[in-house]
Amino acid sequence: MTESPTPPASLDPGSSNEAAPVRVVIVDDHQIFRTGLRAELGSVLDVVGEAATVDEAVALIPALRPDVVLLDVHLPGGAGGGGAEVLRQLATRPEVRDTRFLALSVSDAADDVVSVIRAGARGYLTKTASGSEVTAAVERVRDGDAVFSPRLAGFVLDAFGTGSGETAAADDELDRLSAREQEVMRMIARGYAYKEVAAELFLSVKTVETHVSNVLRKLQLSNRHELTAWALTRRLL
Repeated sequence: MTESPTPPASLDPGSSNEAAPVRVVIVDDHQIFRTGLRAELGSVLDVVGEAATVDEAVALIPALRPDVVLLDVHLPGGAGGGGAEVLRQLATRPEVRDTRFLALSVSDAADDVVSVIRAGARGYLTKTASGSEVTAAVERVRDGDAVFSPRLAGFVLDAFGTGSGETAAADDELDRLSAREQEVMRMIARGYAYKEVAAELFLSVKTVETHVSNVLRKLQLSNRHELTAWALTRRLL
């Protein structure tokens, strides 16, 4: 195991949770990559541990209870299932019930993306992402969002039976949304950032935020992750 488990740092009673660094564990079998990633991550992230194999990850993550795990898809050890095996082994562990998993891999193959998402990961980035992009994605996943590039999101949608060009039957819930809210909803559910939606639809970021708030309120949802699940089950993407 690369680092010895240490208990989560205690917070000062008067401090704000929002100001606390996001506690991260990096799981990747290449030490050079782990070292480089550490150096590139923003100061809002605190890397509290590293693991290089399935077995190390399964032992380390419950001990450290990080906010987010950056998880490679292809890992040695275990039964050969890689990152998806880590997720499956930890699925019922109460120590990690509040931990989010973000896949970070050199692979952009559909099978790899779908396998870790089915196992419980909240997003998937390729290793072409910059340090600032990974940092932002970690914060979003910690806050409950699902994070994908648009292309990788398409793999997930296809896996859930939402093939390209498929049109969903309108229902009472969808009828609550205006045409513009439906446009914003679909892009947000696919994993686009607010700035990307604003640029695509020629809106201000503030207007996009207002539309998202209205969508969540009308559909009685709490966050983007729930919105993505809602849209997937209705084949709206």
